[in-house]
Amino acid sequence: MAPAAAPLVEFPLPSTVENIETNFEPFYVLHKAPSRKNSRKTNPCGKLRKKAKLSPSGPNGIENPETEERDDSTLEHLRMEAFELVWSRIETTIKDVLRDTNVQVFDDICRWVYKAFDAIRSSGTPSSSSASRPFPILTPADCKILFTGLVLTKNMEVVDDLLTFEELGSHLKSNRCHVASLSSQELSAKSSIDGCIKSLLRQLLKVTVDSADMFVLASWYREQGYYENPVVVIVEDIERCCGSVLSDFIIMLSEWIVKIPIILIMGVATTIDAPSNVLRSNALQQLCPSKFVLGSPTERMEAVVEAVLLRHCCMFSIGHKVAIFLRKYFLNQDGTLTSFIRAMKIACVQHFSMEPLSFMLVRSIVEEENKDGNRALFLEVLSKHASDFLSDSRYPLVEGTGNNLGNVLSELERWQKGWSAVVQCLYQVGKYGKVQLLDLLCEALDPQLFKPITSENSSRLQQGKGMSFSSSCELQYQFSSRKDGYIYQAIRKVRDLPAELLHQLLVSWEKITGCVPEIHEKVKDLLLAFKLGDGKSSEKAIADVSKRHASQKDLFIKYPKPMIEKAESFLSSLVSEHMRPIESVPFHELICFKDVRKLQLALIGDPRRRIQVDLLEFQKIIKCTCCNENRNSLLPCAHDSTIMYNLAQEHGDLINLHDWFQSFKTVVSHPGTKGNHRTKQGSTPKKKKDKPILENKSDASIQARFCTAVTELQITGLLRMPSKRRPDYVQRVAFGL
Repeated sequence: MAPAAAPLVEFPLPSTVENIETNFEPFYVLHKAPSRKNSRKTNPCGKLRKKAKLSPSGPNGIENPETEERDDSTLEHLRMEAFELVWSRIETTIKDVLRDTNVQVFDDICRWVYKAFDAIRSSGTPSSSSASRPFPILTPADCKILFTGLVLTKNMEVVDDLLTFEELGSHLKSNRCHVASLSSQELSAKSSIDGCIKSLLRQLLKVTVDSADMFVLASWYREQGYYENPVVVIVEDIERCCGSVLSDFIIMLSEWIVKIPIILIMGVATTIDAPSNVLRSNALQQLCPSKFVLGSPTERMEAVVEAVLLRHCCMFSIGHKVAIFLRKYFLNQDGTLTSFIRAMKIACVQHFSMEPLSFMLVRSIVEEENKDGNRALFLEVLSKHASDFLSDSRYPLVEGTGNNLGNVLSELERWQKGWSAVVQCLYQVGKYGKVQLLDLLCEALDPQLFKPITSENSSRLQQGKGMSFSSSCELQYQFSSRKDGYIYQAIRKVRDLPAELLHQLLVSWEKITGCVPEIHEKVKDLLLAFKLGDGKSSEKAIADVSKRHASQKDLFIKYPKPMIEKAESFLSSLVSEHMRPIESVPFHELICFKDVRKLQLALIGDPRRRIQVDLLEFQKIIKCTCCNENRNSLLPCAHDSTIMYNLAQEHGDLINLHDWFQSFKTVVSHPGTKGNHRTKQGSTPKKKKDKPILENKSDASIQARFCTAVTELQITGLLRMPSKRRPDYVQRVAFGL
């Protein structure tokens, strides 16, 4: 039966590429399996492997269809490897970015943990005799305080916090802390406090213990080296925990705090007063809380977008409509970063499954990571297969490429660096006006806002001739400014910056444009002119501005108007010269995914339409010989649901069950292809005796199959079962595609 949503294209592992035709997904099995004897003779994979040993062309130099199939399989394998390399690079980049955004907070938490650990040790350590007793030590109330760190995550969904607390645990372990994590399920009423203790023992002792006894944990901690390293317990989401179980757990930890110096860290998704809404008062009295604030989901999302789509770790890019859809998808999913990354991965999968030459994206990755013989051979294979597509009408040849896609990708990479540098410069200005990066990116990708400056350039673009690839990328474009647009707001914001902030902005531009020499030199000249101030100021005078705290007015001294206009005109020139949208660049199909409809279907899905397509066009999925040769007729070897739904197309909104059953009986009782196969294979007398048994199927078995198929169509939402008024009719629910 077909899946409930549009199928997501998943690449198989390299070891299974040879058997890819036999690895059908269970939801796509719309065809009965042939007998084991026939499968040996009619297996298409076996034929392909045998024919693969033949020469690639016939005696007259004409290519065989089997050779084309083999080439398609090779290209699919190359695209699969390319996707794995590209997405592994993107995934590694995302993890590094998220770790860097939280590293400052993690360092603060680690310092606080050791300060709390020192405070616990200052109250004294138990003697060896009292430490060996299997119960807590009686201490004053002020010695039972449990140091607790409240980490504000600002996430509505816990799925984004899982990786954050995993990274926090790894960070604390690298600083010699014993770390254990407890989820909301382990702190539920079903698990009770025994489940919490067992989880602690399992994570810290690395063994499974049947008894939930804190004395076992105390004995282990004493053996590890008494009071040398703290024990940190992380509760991922306090709002999802059972309040009574968590309260009892906190009280128990406070009782054992002298023998086991435990420090508690709890994730809070809403507000700082969440513990008072969850815990009992006697548990709250045992806490000594400290607050730590992580970056918001929007800040983390912008860091991911900047690293993946602007710094271009792997040249993969998206079109304007796809960027708008991703922005809406992120906002509609309550700002869940995990859903945004998932959408990015599906867009990457769709690009490599649709674009024949997408495997060339790994060229830069392979050159950076390895330069050994195997990688060099891999690059040669890429170039060989890519040269076969240059004559395709989809890719009009442009002068200056040398008919080499390597040169094309080099030009695309050079253009991409300039475009990204300008967008990042705009974003640095937009930060002062609270402009979101994804909003700015969507506008920068809009091809409708950028037009060629001269009519000559426009006509040459329309003709597509007489212009080299590099020249076409260097055409100046005029930005159609909108007063409510984000690019216009960023350019205008330069006028409002004081001298100190303008100097900081130019310094950040100098760092951003380091990979683009032509822009970098202009920024250095502008920064030098700013420092010199055309003879009116000096670098010392600029430094003195930040030291003046006598009045608020001194902090917002603006630079002379000519310098501000110079910076603003420079930013406007960058937009005109380097911000040509990617969808108007030649060969942008190699690196840019812009089919927003396929992405939308993969994420949101159109299940009813997908089911109908799979039932009506099952030959495209099965790809068997008998069904491909008889596309216009129904065969008894097809799945019953497929036969039933194809027969239903002959009826209107109401289907007479008797007529439908008779049509189904006619199809499944027809000997059709099975008898022809037996005749061709030279059947024995035993097989001839079995033939009448197969053909003379009983009405009871056919009726049972008919009822099962009707039930399946009803479950999938394509039919409505008979009513009491008209028990001999079923109603069709879905019409058309």
